Amino acid sequence: MTLAYLTTPLIGVVGTAVVGQFGDAALLGGLAAGAVAFDVVFTSFNFLRAGTTALVAQAVGRDDDAEQQAVFWRATVIAVVAGLLLMLAAPLTSLAGQWFMSAEPRVSETLDAYVRIRMLGAPFALVNYAVLGYVLGRGEGGFGLLLQATLNGVNIVLSILLGLELGWGVEGVAWAAVGGEVAGTFLGLAVLMRRFGRQPPLARAGIFDGKAFRRLFVLNRDIMIRSFALLAAFALFTRQGVQFGTATLAANAVLMNFFLVASFFLDGFATAAEQLAGRAIGARYEAAFRKAVRLCSVWGFAMAGVMALVLLAFGGSFVAMISTAEDVRAVAMAFLPWAAFTALSGVLAFQMDGVFIGAAWSRDMRNMMLLSLLVFVAALATLPVAFGNAGLWMSLHLFLIARGLSLLALLRPRARTAFHSGAAVH
Repeated sequence: MTLAYLTTPLIGVVGTAVVGQFGDAALLGGLAAGAVAFDVVFTSFNFLRAGTTALVAQAVGRDDDAEQQAVFWRATVIAVVAGLLLMLAAPLTSLAGQWFMSAEPRVSETLDAYVRIRMLGAPFALVNYAVLGYVLGRGEGGFGLLLQATLNGVNIVLSILLGLELGWGVEGVAWAAVGGEVAGTFLGLAVLMRRFGRQPPLARAGIFDGKAFRRLFVLNRDIMIRSFALLAAFALFTRQGVQFGTATLAANAVLMNFFLVASFFLDGFATAAEQLAGRAIGARYEAAFRKAVRLCSVWGFAMAGVMALVLLAFGGSFVAMISTAEDVRAVAMAFLPWAAFTALSGVLAFQMDGVFIGAAWSRDMRNMMLLSLLVFVAALATLPVAFGNAGLWMSLHLFLIARGLSLLALLRPRARTAFHSGAAVH
């Protein structure tokens, strides 16, 4: 899954690089702002992936094949309905993004074009969340890699073809994303339909069971609030960058791609924690739970250290490759170390997120994310005023550290309750 997630930030890197070849900071800034507006909406729906993973993993731990399939179909129903509504609401999403960013007119125009096109792929994007959640809940990393490689590979190829070769720019990058989502949906559903066809028929009543749907909705509600708070933090980060000028906005967008590369690398271990913790909770097997937490955390910190060193060593070359604008390059190089060390400050947050998602302790995730967001807002109100763009990056580091430590503080009491409230398997 680390390999699978590594293909995702490459989309941002390639898209930014394609638009960066036009040498226009306003286009880069508009792409960054449009991506934030889109991600605020879609990451808020990431509960479809995370909630599905948690419930499928726990069903695997109980050896309940029918419930695994039922969880997938419940998530797919929600995905299709929500995706169609988001597609219809694209103009409102664009207007909200423009209002929030308060950027110059050309940046707003680019944002509008990007969001309106990307939202056409909303139903496919959300169905892909359900498919991937099911696959990850079963621990099928190879299948997950195939799905992500197909979705993101098509996206990257089309970004270069439409955005650069045909000169469509930001619009080409947006259409490429839609094409990738469609390809991923068709591949995922084709494989799952063949698999489900070999299993005993699932009664409709089993899919639309009221109690099971309520559990999914409660879990999804908490994860959605948590995801929205996370994206709100990154949106505030981007918006604050607007106040420092278009060159700084574009430079921060370049550097955030490096953070995303590191974060998706770490997400492989977080996903392993989701699946292993969820399976251990379903089987009520405490020893496996403790071992999963320990191994995923150790490897996560090791990987974070490696990523920080790689970004420090080769970040200058990456910046030069992505942007041709000299003012953007200069600002990005000045703040490269701040971006490089986000891997280390954020690794604990990734690992704890994985454990808490797999265990379905969604209320704790929600509450600690909201607490961390308050820490971030307080930092934004003070540090950028005193230290400029460096203060903005300081605030991001504090936010990441607060997320990890707050969840870590709750881990032991929650595990004690989960495994000792009744007879556990040993």
